Amino acid sequence: MAGLLMLVGAAAGVVGAIVAAHRAAQSAADLTALAGAATLADHAGRDPCAAAGEVAVANGATLASCTVEGSDVVVEVTVGGPRWLGQDQDLSAQARAGPVG
Repeated sequence: MAGLLMLVGAAAGVVGAIVAAHRAAQSAADLTALAGAATLADHAGRDPCAAAGEVAVANGATLASCTVEGSDVVVEVTVGGPRWLGQDQDLSAQARAGPVG
């Protein structure tokens, strides 16, 4: 019985860690897309994907892809997931940001 309870507890811990890592990935993706869109809107000649990459790294993520679609910036970031009970996948999230209207 104790072994079963420990297994259930460990599984619950993995699920909780996966949810927390996914939330971190989505937050990083949102901030990264906003940074890229703000840089694009400034018309200062700076690369919006470079700015997005800096913000991704500052938020503990890796910029997997960045594309400029008109006045929108679309990004995908990855965050390392938990490495428990055979879970070895990184978590990714996507976001799009641009002007309203």
